[in-house]
Amino acid sequence: LCTVPIAVLMGFWMKVWRPGHTIEASLGGVVLLMAALVGGRHVAESAVLAPLFTHSGLTIAYALIAYGFVASVLPVWMLLCPRDYLSTFMKIGVIVMLALGILVVLPPLRMPAITRFVDGTGPVFAGKLFPFAFITIACGAISGFHALVASGTTPKMLVRESDARLIGYGGMLMESFVAVMAMCAAAVLDPGVYFAINAPLAVLGGSAESAARVIGGWGFTVTPGQMSALAAEVGEKTLLARTGGAPSLAVGMAHIFAGAFGTALLALWYHFAIMFEALFILTTVDTGTRVGRFMLQELAGHIWAPLGRTSWYPSTVFASAMVVAGWGWFLVQGVTDPLGGINSLWPLFGISNQLLAAVALCVGTTLLVKGEKARYAWVTLAPLAWILVVTFTAGWQKVFAEDPRLGFLAHASNTAGQVAAGALDPATGARLVFNDRLDAVVTLTFMLITVLVVLSSAREWVLVLGRRKPAGVKETPFVETAYAG
Repeated sequence: LCTVPIAVLMGFWMKVWRPGHTIEASLGGVVLLMAALVGGRHVAESAVLAPLFTHSGLTIAYALIAYGFVASVLPVWMLLCPRDYLSTFMKIGVIVMLALGILVVLPPLRMPAITRFVDGTGPVFAGKLFPFAFITIACGAISGFHALVASGTTPKMLVRESDARLIGYGGMLMESFVAVMAMCAAAVLDPGVYFAINAPLAVLGGSAESAARVIGGWGFTVTPGQMSALAAEVGEKTLLARTGGAPSLAVGMAHIFAGAFGTALLALWYHFAIMFEALFILTTVDTGTRVGRFMLQELAGHIWAPLGRTSWYPSTVFASAMVVAGWGWFLVQGVTDPLGGINSLWPLFGISNQLLAAVALCVGTTLLVKGEKARYAWVTLAPLAWILVVTFTAGWQKVFAEDPRLGFLAHASNTAGQVAAGALDPATGARLVFNDRLDAVVTLTFMLITVLVVLSSAREWVLVLGRRKPAGVKETPFVETAYAG
């Protein structure tokens, strides 16, 4: 939370009060961020202050929606740019610290290389190794969201075109580095603890005792006392069924940091890791909303020209509100989902991200073909073919698989049967059925749009290569960035 006012202060410092003095703002921002981290622990332990910052999931969801809207409509120098810039210091610093901690502690990897769940019956996420392992890896290795950002907000803040390669490749290399460190942090946990944290409450049975029995049936060991002691060590009431990945990653990071720098501060390291992850999430919210706003304004400009002007504030407010309403509605649905939001939102996130990547590769191939560099088109066509096969396979399985643990429609039918048999509360069942069918419709819509883009792109390639349409690409006129120091 404190990163928002700190970012605004940095923005005014660099843009209004001390233009060009980036180092001053950077040092001040890092110091204030560290102070917020230390002070946050005292706030959490305060009987007066802690309740003021303790809210329900739904309240936090609405707060995120409000933040996304404000970050989209304000000038980029005032909040988004300095906040993401400040977050970069935290992210790179934490990942480097984690790597050093791993080298110092040399923790054993406790998770087996292959478990019995490779057949797709896993308690955290159903689905076989192919295609879902590739969907998970691809979210960082070939990300459509990153393609949108790299073609939206990033170019507007580059001082010179030659910086694009360092920022683009450097960003994806750092993304891969983060993924490796996150894998290490999760794999050093005891498998029983890992599944106790990540499996849904409905699977574990609702108590630490039942969770121990269920996980024991999977061939792993965990005790109620072990989970209670771990929760107390990190300053939480419980870690049981804390799905989503963030808590288990934070526990793993905390243990590595504690082993390297002292176990007395395990709770501090845990909440430090949670804050680190929250910074990641907020950068996605603000940047994604702004990119969505640009795209919507460009589309709306074809209907009425003033709506396409990013300098016209009513258009900016309208487009931002529409984009925020779109993703905000899904966020609220996920928060109120009886099985936990991760079950509703994560499949959509992975599939949509890779379909966006397919669209980006289509655009890249088109630029190569129209730029008379078709001999290099295989560079984009090869990953395009693979990502289409993997993502469409995953999308089809998520919609039409007969296993209710995997297929949206099968789960909806199974839930409806439980309601009819009186085994499930009608209100809860109705929400689950609605969310399943919504996921199915959205997934099929994404797939259909991608098919249309691929076919349209292929038609363009054939016309240009067959000399039935002139080649050539046009660049937009050069505009000097307003954010150069």
